[in-house]
Amino acid sequence: MPDVDAFMGRLNPEMCVVTAAAGEERSGCLVGFSSQCSIRPVRFVVWLSKVNHTYGVARTARYLAVHLLTRDQQELAALFGGETGDRVDKFTRVRWTRALGGAVVLEDTAAWFVGTVEGHLDGGDHVGFVLEPVQWGERADGSPLRLGDCLDISPGHPVD
Repeated sequence: MPDVDAFMGRLNPEMCVVTAAAGEERSGCLVGFSSQCSIRPVRFVVWLSKVNHTYGVARTARYLAVHLLTRDQQELAALFGGETGDRVDKFTRVRWTRALGGAVVLEDTAAWFVGTVEGHLDGGDHVGFVLEPVQWGERADGSPLRLGDCLDISPGHPVD
């Protein structure tokens, strides 16, 4: 059997920050597993780790926001990837606003969309949240931040 890690190591996906809000609680994390998953209707899936604080908030959220980062946003990636909402309120360190359905949108990202949660897929240690985009915005151009740009970020909630 081929070494699947060698295959996976060749991938270099775009990184994004996913934010969730439920009631007064809010959370956000850096995500490397995401993709458009349907053309008609348009659907996008983001995969959240079950040990991540954001997963707990997202499970009861009706909307999630997905934010694209550019390569010059390493600090933002480190905040949302290297800190955990169990211990740190990341939103005190960034500019953000409320959007449709109370979703939390980060103001300084290149592009974003808010999606209605249409379903969940259990993928093992991550759960896929299937989203229907319902609101979006674009603010800046730039090369996307990729997994290879983030290898020095130690996860706030490491997966064994």
